[in-house]
Amino acid sequence: MGFYFYIACCVLIIFSKASTAIDTISPSESLPDGRTLVSNGGSFALGFFSPGTPKNRYLGIWYNNIPMQTVVWVANRVNPINDSTGVLKIENSGKIVLQVQNSTSVWSSNTTASVQNPVLQILDSGNLVVRDGRDSSPENYLWQSFDHPSDTMLPGMKIGIDLRTGLDRKFSAWKNWDDPSPGDLTFGLELEGKPEVVSRRGSAKYLRSGLWNGNDFSGHRNLRWNPIFDYDFVSNENEVYYIQFLRNKSVMSRGVLNQTESLRQRFTWNPETQTWQLLISMPIDNCDKYGICGPNGNCDSNKLPACYCLTGFKPKWPERWNSSDWTGGCIHSKPLNCESGDGFIRLRRVKTPDPTNSWINETMNLKDCRVKCLSNCSCTAYTNLDITKGGSGCAIWFGDLIDIKQFQSNDGQDLYIRVSASELKKKDKVNLPIILATVIAVLLGFVLVVCYFRRSRRKLKDKSVNDKENKDENEDMELAVLEFGTIAQATDNFSIRNKLGEGGFGPVYKGILSNGQEIAVKRLSKNSGQGVNEFKNEVKLIAKLQHRNLVKLLGCCIHGDERMLVYEYMPNGSLDSFIFDQTKTKILTWSERFRVICGIARGLLYLHQDSRLRIIHRDLKGSNILLDSEMNPKISDFGMARTFGGDQTEANTNRVVGTYGYMAPEYACYGLFSVKSDVFSFGILLLEVISGMKNRRFYHANGSGNLIEHAWSLWKEGKPLDVADDFLVETGDLSELLRCIHVSLLCVQHHPQERPSMSSVIVMLESRNDLPSPQQPGFLFCKKYFEADSFDGTPSKNEVTLSLLQAR
Repeated sequence: MGFYFYIACCVLIIFSKASTAIDTISPSESLPDGRTLVSNGGSFALGFFSPGTPKNRYLGIWYNNIPMQTVVWVANRVNPINDSTGVLKIENSGKIVLQVQNSTSVWSSNTTASVQNPVLQILDSGNLVVRDGRDSSPENYLWQSFDHPSDTMLPGMKIGIDLRTGLDRKFSAWKNWDDPSPGDLTFGLELEGKPEVVSRRGSAKYLRSGLWNGNDFSGHRNLRWNPIFDYDFVSNENEVYYIQFLRNKSVMSRGVLNQTESLRQRFTWNPETQTWQLLISMPIDNCDKYGICGPNGNCDSNKLPACYCLTGFKPKWPERWNSSDWTGGCIHSKPLNCESGDGFIRLRRVKTPDPTNSWINETMNLKDCRVKCLSNCSCTAYTNLDITKGGSGCAIWFGDLIDIKQFQSNDGQDLYIRVSASELKKKDKVNLPIILATVIAVLLGFVLVVCYFRRSRRKLKDKSVNDKENKDENEDMELAVLEFGTIAQATDNFSIRNKLGEGGFGPVYKGILSNGQEIAVKRLSKNSGQGVNEFKNEVKLIAKLQHRNLVKLLGCCIHGDERMLVYEYMPNGSLDSFIFDQTKTKILTWSERFRVICGIARGLLYLHQDSRLRIIHRDLKGSNILLDSEMNPKISDFGMARTFGGDQTEANTNRVVGTYGYMAPEYACYGLFSVKSDVFSFGILLLEVISGMKNRRFYHANGSGNLIEHAWSLWKEGKPLDVADDFLVETGDLSELLRCIHVSLLCVQHHPQERPSMSSVIVMLESRNDLPSPQQPGFLFCKKYFEADSFDGTPSKNEVTLSLLQAR
């Protein structure tokens, strides 16, 4: 009995030693290629990996408990190992050494310790640390990987500078997906005036956060609402840093610098889909890019063009400014006169300017800050340093104000800009009618509120209560659900007189709710092959989207077999009803068409980049672009849209859906779709708007099989304007028209990687800079043929089968 007890104790001791050694190594141990250290909670692993080329081996840290290898830190970024002889050791001095063939060092840490028992340990935070084996206190780490980041920011990491040692914790992107060596995109804290977070491409500033205002960086949209992470900014005599930490410890979240897309992105892991989902991406729009509007310019992504001069300023070079060349920026409309008395105009909700030429005082109040600025003739603007708790501190700027962004929400902060006294008088004259209009508006608002409360009683009668059999399904919609009877009454029992048209999913009716609101009702056909899944998809997607160029979903209805979507009513119908109708085509002038083109582009950019989800529409065409009462375009019909995770750039499907004639070749032939397949569809739509002809129905005597081929032939012959409608050539801006033709051909290039992104498309449409030459378009899709029952040419068919595609 004693013998068995002895054996059991030995086994327990052996297992105990094995379990405690799994996340650490000591000077007497090593970690060869093929073995890993795993953190105590199993969250992270340390070991050797190959990101692309199999022969290149790197030592790195990655998430241990998810199926896709996601590397968060790399040791030997600039010095890969060419075989599997790599081994990691920790010396008695505490120095970490990565060796090849047990001799040549390819990477090491600059660690020297006066401890007798140094150990190397991978923590559950993803931090690799050197510590005294008897002391696990974070304050006493001898070295840690969090101080030497790669491209990924994990919760608990600091971005910033240790003022005592000079340690600068700065991130740098991988050169590409296969090469972890540092690219030219960096991200860190910079101490110029007041500290702020700055991304650079090479030595040039690319993105900046604006000053910390006590609540957030002024150039960031407030993310305090998000349930995933919180953040803080610390500045004292010892260190200055920005830090993020998880609200919910069970969530996995990471920030990444993406060299390929020049983006700073934050992802969260979705255990249900087993993918990384994009939470936020920077730049959100072109206005985030550094100094895009030049000195003393303001950038508002909700305007077209986005750049305009600050109040009291005018373009320095008007001709260039009107051609969307904003590099010269703006100058004062009236010269400043320090002695005769200048004043300040308040600019609300903006990102504070570049602080390179600025001065701060953390104790001065806003009133004293104004006096300080006014007394210095070189001072051009001032603001509060901290906007919380009533405001405190003072920041003032000297010289040109660079990189200001306008927010429409409550983000950003107020900035007080110095202008001449004459500009202030002019503003006061302008303000008088504004004040009168405001008073009238308040009175009208009071009347409307009274009317609203009266009508709301009637509206309660129309409020939907889900059918019991569909209760769970309705709750999944996350949107107001209307009763069937309410919709039937609004559409006069789906009268033929109220029918607006017939789409791939069924008929669309105009209706009027009891409160007088006009609606458009899409009634899902019971015979539609794409029923409930597309219906749910459209509801879930559009309910989360908010953009001026996307149609607004008001509600839905599920009643037995009935599935209906209720949209805002678009009185001018669809875009194709104007551009393809000979009697209505001249209603849309070129200037209006160009505005429509830019609006569609902005809506697509929102879907691809700026929304909470990356969305591929997959069925962009004229009939899915609706026009409101002011001819503003709104993208509709999201039944076939797909969402992408943050790391996902393309996807594959065996069920190719969409409309033939607008599909990108890689999608039509192989089922591959991405944001670039939407860009291809945009290019087709752009050509149709310019020519007034349908790509699918096009025929030309010269043998051109479709509109793309015809446009390409004319481009090679040096006669690109011949593809445009004669009416537009005679009355429109020819340089603008030619630029749009050029952009359309760039969008329909055969290879997806050659097509521009929608952010580039918008820049090309708005600027007058030279454009790259287009390559061969994708007008020859594949060599297979449609069968008669797979595509009949009618608009009611939205799906084509992968194996049945023809050449044209």
